[in-house]
Amino acid sequence: MEKSEILVTTTEHIPGRDYEIIGEVFGLTTQSKNVVRNIGAGFKNIVGGEIKAYTELLTEARDIAIDRLRQNALDMGADAVVMMRFDSDSISTDMETVAAYGTAVKFK
Repeated sequence: MEKSEILVTTTEHIPGRDYEIIGEVFGLTTQSKNVVRNIGAGFKNIVGGEIKAYTELLTEARDIAIDRLRQNALDMGADAVVMMRFDSDSISTDMETVAAYGTAVKFK
């Protein structure tokens, strides 16, 4: 099975599928944007509105976290991940940590 074939769902049950629980899986990443983008974000903070550099940072971090979650599930022999959730936190003014976590399951 390929990593991209690992089903990831936020639901507790996958309709029409029976499975056994393997265990907890997660994917973590910490991302930071460069100084030039941080300066631009600082100016945007003065006038208001969306700070696109940080939106991009969080989108990239989310994608990496899910990719690592899938790899963790694949390494455990899972077919899917149920109850997937995100958690995020700021480490400093320009770094964000994103965790994707859930329960790895094997189809019967």
